[in-house]
Amino acid sequence: MDIDEFRKQAHRMVDWMADYMAGIESYPVRAQVKPGEIAAKLPDGPPAESESMDLIFEDFQRDIVPGVTHWQHPSFFAYFTANSSPPSVLAEMLTATLGAQCMLWQTSPAATEMETKVLDWLRQMTGLGEGFHGVIQDSASSAILCAILTAREQATGWQGNKAGLKNVPKLTAYTSGETHSATEKGIKIAGMGSDNLRKLPVDENFAVIPEELERMIVEDKKAGMVPAIVVASIGATGVGAIDPLRAIGEICAKHGVFLHVDAAWAGSAWILPETRWMMDGMEYADSVVFNPHKWMFTNFDCSAHYVRDPDALVHTLTILPEFLKSREQGQVIDYRDWSVPLGRRFRALKLWFVIRSYGVEGLQEMIRAHIGYAEELEGWIEAAEDFELVAPRVLALTTFRYHPKGVDDEAELDRFNEDLITKLNDSGKLYLTQTRVRGKYAIRFNIGQTWTERRHVEAAWQIIQETAAGL
Repeated sequence: MDIDEFRKQAHRMVDWMADYMAGIESYPVRAQVKPGEIAAKLPDGPPAESESMDLIFEDFQRDIVPGVTHWQHPSFFAYFTANSSPPSVLAEMLTATLGAQCMLWQTSPAATEMETKVLDWLRQMTGLGEGFHGVIQDSASSAILCAILTAREQATGWQGNKAGLKNVPKLTAYTSGETHSATEKGIKIAGMGSDNLRKLPVDENFAVIPEELERMIVEDKKAGMVPAIVVASIGATGVGAIDPLRAIGEICAKHGVFLHVDAAWAGSAWILPETRWMMDGMEYADSVVFNPHKWMFTNFDCSAHYVRDPDALVHTLTILPEFLKSREQGQVIDYRDWSVPLGRRFRALKLWFVIRSYGVEGLQEMIRAHIGYAEELEGWIEAAEDFELVAPRVLALTTFRYHPKGVDDEAELDRFNEDLITKLNDSGKLYLTQTRVRGKYAIRFNIGQTWTERRHVEAAWQIIQETAAGL
């Protein structure tokens, strides 16, 4: 493809992208295809000869788009959003065009220095203390893994990487039973063993009980184990549980345990001063992560990882072969030492575009609106005779279930709600996901998509009631 053809096709595709954004409500939210349906449309082998971009793009529209679940649809209320925005998309286009591999300062000085600056902007926007230093990871899972690896090295006197874990005491880790599965996965990858991950009991609000954390730490120390890390949750996946950071932090400080704070979803809401009560005790944290790609209108992937001691992270991860040495070494940040992969994308550019395009006040307005919609939805559910909240609303996440009058058998209620969410998602009109709350099957309704307005939430609630009535 020559540049003239590239220019023609790029204009055509940008027009399609703009039309897609403008008309996204015309698509079913969740892909309405069966397993194998898309694969059956794709040839079994690659083409021997060049094919025209006109044909490729036609096939994309005809065969691929029907198999896409539209995360940018305003009626996407499932999981936590992976939202986007026009300025972020434009930045991604530039990032792809530049094609920079930003592992060292030398391999793209602008990428490194922008990342440092924009992460400090974000620190200021969210009220994190000046002692935190930021890096963009691909996901909160990677940030949690980096925290676990750093905690492991500190707990073993920096011997884990060098000598392995065979000749060191067993290391233990602690987290809520409500926490994201990434913590257990990270513990496995770090070689600490999932048997040594303590799932902490929670209170009536699904928050960790600090006294239980300290009891377990003391018991493990008496048994000759070394407590290495606590992962606290601010906005845990299931019901948005918020752990008491101050009480947890005091325990970690007392026993010399690394504290990581996983705020992957909820952390973006810290740009609102009225939500910063969740951060009480953050001065005890050794690291914290939240994802602008979840609720700050920045394309996946963009995870903001802050550490108190960057030297500890670098000591844990750095390897310096000859080909990675540079004359600027020691004078600049080389972010390849701050994450597991060597290769790094120019992720800071899209965050820079988004913050500048919307401004802090614009971002606050959007997140505040989402929380307001959820608060209104909460009221509708509380007022409905056949529905009930099963957990307190947290920010823009509401968890509820259908509970028709006269039906009190838990197994039957589970079947009703499973049937309800299946019918709702199969309709293509909205997309929700499920969880279990103290063993009960429940429905999560998370509001956070860039284009979502009150009318979308109201329409979704109407569809939910109508579908439930028809079960």
